[in-house]
Amino acid sequence: MGWFIFLLVAVAVVAGVFWAKKHFRHEIERAKRISRANREK
Repeated sequence: MGWFIFLLVAVAVVAGVFWAKKHFRHEIERAKRISRANREK
């Protein structure tokens, strides 16, 4: 039973990551650009 719960949690985490990437892509790209600009200074 424990492995089944672990599997459900793993699937939920993967689905959450994909959902977040889909919905927050613009914010992530903006943050990458900002951090890249700060590094180049």
